[in-house]
Amino acid sequence: MLLLAVVALSVSAWAAPTGKNVKPFVIPELREWKGSTGEFAITEKTRIVYPKNNTTLSEVAKQLACDYKKMTGVELEAVEGKAAKGDIVLGIKKNKKLGNEGYTMKIADKVEISATTARGAMWATRTLLQIAEQNKGNVLPKGNIVDYPDYEMRSFMLDCGRKFIPISFLHEYVDFMAYYKMNTFHIHLNDNAFKQYFNHDWAKTPSGFRLESDFFPGLTSRDGYYTKEEFIELQKHAERVGVEIIPEIDVPAHSLAFVHYRPELGSKEYGLDHLDLFNPGTYTFVDSLFMEYLGGDEPVFRGPRFHVGTDEYSNRDTAVVEKFRYFTDFCIRTAEMYGKQACVWGALTHAKGNTPVKVDNVLMYEWYNGYADPNEMIKLGYDVISIPDGLTYIVPAAGYYYDYLNCKHLYDNWTPAVIGNQTFEEKHPQIKGGSFAVWNDHAGNGISCKDIHYRVFPAMQTMAVKMWTGAKPAVPYEEFDKARLALSDAPGLNIAGRFSGEKRTLVEVPALKPATDLVKETGIREVGYEYSVSFDIVAAKECPGTVLTSSRDAVFYLADPVSGKIGFSRDGYLMTFNYSFFPGEKAHVTISGNQQVTKLFVNGKLVETLDKQTLYHNEGGKDKMYYVRTLVFPLEKAGNFKSKVTNFKVENVCR
Repeated sequence: MLLLAVVALSVSAWAAPTGKNVKPFVIPELREWKGSTGEFAITEKTRIVYPKNNTTLSEVAKQLACDYKKMTGVELEAVEGKAAKGDIVLGIKKNKKLGNEGYTMKIADKVEISATTARGAMWATRTLLQIAEQNKGNVLPKGNIVDYPDYEMRSFMLDCGRKFIPISFLHEYVDFMAYYKMNTFHIHLNDNAFKQYFNHDWAKTPSGFRLESDFFPGLTSRDGYYTKEEFIELQKHAERVGVEIIPEIDVPAHSLAFVHYRPELGSKEYGLDHLDLFNPGTYTFVDSLFMEYLGGDEPVFRGPRFHVGTDEYSNRDTAVVEKFRYFTDFCIRTAEMYGKQACVWGALTHAKGNTPVKVDNVLMYEWYNGYADPNEMIKLGYDVISIPDGLTYIVPAAGYYYDYLNCKHLYDNWTPAVIGNQTFEEKHPQIKGGSFAVWNDHAGNGISCKDIHYRVFPAMQTMAVKMWTGAKPAVPYEEFDKARLALSDAPGLNIAGRFSGEKRTLVEVPALKPATDLVKETGIREVGYEYSVSFDIVAAKECPGTVLTSSRDAVFYLADPVSGKIGFSRDGYLMTFNYSFFPGEKAHVTISGNQQVTKLFVNGKLVETLDKQTLYHNEGGKDKMYYVRTLVFPLEKAGNFKSKVTNFKVENVCR
């Protein structure tokens, strides 16, 4: 469980028996540490100093000041010029040992950070913040750090095609990833559900393309999308904190959204989620689609890389294999025409043939060795990303792959050099890094963004270690697994609504007044799993849609909009308990929730448990999908209710 006690390290924790400070715990683990004695205290007088006329380091300094204020409430001044005792100093200096992302940090009477690039300096500030976060006194142990990664690409992929992920969540994930020095955010922008869950009818099978389109009006998903301006700003935000966003438009399979828009592009032989590779119109369409987001002086896709998909197409016969290879080469060269490095899913063992596919400067994601044998692809000359499905795929509540990654196994055994059943030398020059993924295969299964984050949080921390520090972290997994919980998502960020187990009662409001800005009173926007929310009510006749409390991400209803029953909504789902109040009814109500269920108690009696349902989608129940009914409880605002609500209490019940 994530809602465990968050242990704040005391100053004495830095002291080793010899008097030298021991290596601080951070994620990813520090490469080298040489401890001295004493502590450096960050105070209101501490300045963040950067060299004159250095725009990139000035941005790093401002980001550090902003994040430190979010974390502590203390505003540090970012200035250019000369440093004094008690300051934090940023500098750039060439150092081959550090590579492009390494840094040194000398913590003495001042903190001196040196890196070869601004990104390396950014990672140094993440280390500084993590150390400070774990100490209530905001002190740093004195000593010297030398730190650098084993792998240049440390990636996470999120499927936004099958489940719409709000842009606000993506912004939060940029900061979350940066805090753990994960530098590549791969965003999967289109995909579709499986037709067997929708009566084997392609017309009824949900699909999504999540970008605003001017070239193809009507292509953009109506249940959630990103404007071009929003997506550009997301990338700019990522650039400021050292994260590269790799957008993916997945073709020619997983392409039902395009076929729903233009039915003539669908393959009648291989399935309508396959584009017809023998139709010249497919190439014209894809060329124009790529042009919309890659072309122009200010393209929508800003970064150096673009992922063109190319996975899981049929290999039923020779003709389609050769056509698939031709199409893959076409997509690679189209991306390169706009100055992008093309990224592809590995498929060329599955689609073995004679038609040439470009190798040079193409980055292949090795996800399943049966589709692309890593040894074979490396011999051909491809650079690769290690993302083995049997180790690194999260598919929430699906019953296959992982619901939660096996973090202990990954921590003890995996690095990007391990691709499926093949193991290569560490830091192989063609293995550019690693990744893990969340695939939202089961569209409509009730999973929320919060549920996704509960799965990703431990995995992100684990994978950050394994892609930075590599094969042999010094901290045993059991110690790591306990210590990691002392770290937040990022400064000022609490996506899961985690709180320390030291404080059981988080909120007490004697009388909950309608239309109150609760977060101003309590400082808590929501409470995560293993919670209990209770209150006394004298019920009035409420109109359907009457809200008790709400937040940006969820609403809890005294009377839901459809049936007038107690319920909640989040992520486009409405979930209700089979209970409604009579006017004048007096009751004591408790709602409790964890990662599996949400429960309603009235006067101490369990009314209903909203647990994981099993849905059957065809005769005989061969194809089934689980439906999740969880809630991270919203506490930002009180609704406009007429009932009298008193003794409102929020408790963290995790033990």
